[in-house]
Amino acid sequence: MNEQRNFRTFDYYVLLFFLLAFVGWLWEGALFLVTDHALINRGVYRGPYLPIYGAGGLLLTFVLRRLKRRPAAVFFLSMVLCSLLEYFTGYFLERRWGLRWWDYSGHFLNIHGRICLAGAVTFGLGGTFLVCLFLPLYEKWYDKIPKGWKLALVLLLLAVFVLDATYAAVKPNLGWGISRPADG
Repeated sequence: MNEQRNFRTFDYYVLLFFLLAFVGWLWEGALFLVTDHALINRGVYRGPYLPIYGAGGLLLTFVLRRLKRRPAAVFFLSMVLCSLLEYFTGYFLERRWGLRWWDYSGHFLNIHGRICLAGAVTFGLGGTFLVCLFLPLYEKWYDKIPKGWKLALVLLLLAVFVLDATYAAVKPNLGWGISRPADG
């Protein structure tokens, strides 16, 4: 059974990606509800997911899973890996559309407004929770889903995501509270 868990199938990672992307969407929605008193879909896409959270979660899963018994190492490596992902994603989005979907310019120890210390610490905590606590629970949950349901869910999620990504490539989500012009 442990050997099987060391090698997971494609659907395992697709479902994990979308679950983490949805949790990220909820997290950011809650933050803006508390700070701006408004419900805002913070992503480039229209759906209830933020792919950067899914991608970051998968990155941490692939790289740090074997360190789950070393939470301090997971914390610091999560800070670094997720901050690099956020920095370069922000850079790409700014270059692609000339807009910023987030800006930490007013935060302590920020780098070009793309990342900051508070965000890095939050990533460290989130990564530690993901790797050390959540992944073992997710594996138990995943193992209980019938194979046919996994396949149907994966196909549905990927189809919706491809359609949304195609639309967003032409017309990204730019509403109030989402983006602002990049400084160049």
